[in-house]
Amino acid sequence: MNSFFQPHLIWQYFPDVLSALPVTLLLTLVSTIIGVIVGAGIAYVKMENTPFLKQIAAVFTSFIRGTPILIQMFLVYYGLPFFLGYVGIDADDVNALVYLFITYGLNMAAFLSEIIRAALESVPATQREAALTSGYTKRQMYFKIIFPQAVIIAMPSFATMVISLLQDTSLAFTIGVIDVVGKAKALGTATFHTVEAYISAMIIFVILSFILERLFRWIEKRSNYSSRQMPIVATNPVIPVIEAPKTS
Repeated sequence: MNSFFQPHLIWQYFPDVLSALPVTLLLTLVSTIIGVIVGAGIAYVKMENTPFLKQIAAVFTSFIRGTPILIQMFLVYYGLPFFLGYVGIDADDVNALVYLFITYGLNMAAFLSEIIRAALESVPATQREAALTSGYTKRQMYFKIIFPQAVIIAMPSFATMVISLLQDTSLAFTIGVIDVVGKAKALGTATFHTVEAYISAMIIFVILSFILERLFRWIEKRSNYSSRQMPIVATNPVIPVIEAPKTS
């Protein structure tokens, strides 16, 4: 056994570690989609005047934001099959990825709900009133006036959340899913060169984070450009000037 650090092994292990990248990307993509959909629903509940539902949404958000994601993962992975079995549903054959989708998706939703709510509420109320007064339907108002502005406001925070989610997927190996970190751990255990294997995984995460950061910056610039092409809704009424009749 050679326990000395050998830099050339970093690149030797790199292709093997990279082969698990699709799992990491799938986790990030599916969890983000779940997070956006559920998070938008929670944000809608928080903005509506339904005290009971708002209280449930607040408790859910507080629980998710106040507990480590690793604990949430274990609760879903070990607890959900127990409850499903209690009602007669056999969850033994469920792929571990499903539990990760649920965990990361709900975790993402809790944080995104606040981002989405804050972005929607930051659009001035006068924009809504002016759009409806100008003849827009409620649907047109949201899709042409409110949502485009809210997306621009939320984009920086959303980008941070997606990159953070990407890095959180490194915990997937704890329940047996072979992602990038899981592959690196397996290689390190088999060869006794754990440091080199984990550095290979680190390089992959650095590259992915850089790409995502650049991608979201490009999207943000495009969104800012598109916002300048949006219909301009006057927020102040135009009062016509009526000249007084001339006296002869």
